Amino acid sequence: MLMAPQPRRMWPQGTALRDAAGLVLVFPDAADRPHVVLTLRAGTLGRHSGQVSLPGGAIDPGESYVHAALREAHEEIALDRRLVRIAGALTPIDIPVSGFRLHPIVGLADARPALTPADGEVARILDVAIDELTAPGCVADTSRERDGYRIVAPAFCVAGVEIWGATAMVLAEFLSLVGWTRPAQSS
Repeated sequence: MLMAPQPRRMWPQGTALRDAAGLVLVFPDAADRPHVVLTLRAGTLGRHSGQVSLPGGAIDPGESYVHAALREAHEEIALDRRLVRIAGALTPIDIPVSGFRLHPIVGLADARPALTPADGEVARILDVAIDELTAPGCVADTSRERDGYRIVAPAFCVAGVEIWGATAMVLAEFLSLVGWTRPAQSS
């Protein structure tokens, strides 16, 4: 919850929950600096258009969270799932604005895999160094309007993008497991 937007939305009464899975893919670059793969969603994808996200999506009936995360990463960024070792799962996060409960799965690769963005779904693939996410000044509070409400959303500001919402929350949990603490906010 270190990077949760405020005020935090709650589920409206009677909301049907859908499970989704996302992959936090970690790999070293040529200098052995760990990176994560994120996607910039295409501008035509409705409510989350143009946002930075994990490769992922809805879980098919009978599918495990791990299988769904790997399948979606293959569909969205052409990830060869044979190159990924699963390290474990992070805490599921509810995303009331879209009706999903996101199950983040951490995967490791020995090197940056060849990746290609899916037409119409992914505008750009981002390789973000973990040391950039944890650098001083990377986190800032941003203000957004959603459904007539003003929210303050902490964001990682890297690679020319703002990473906020569920993606920032997942990254914050992952980073806290490797020793990061959220710095004091700057605006």
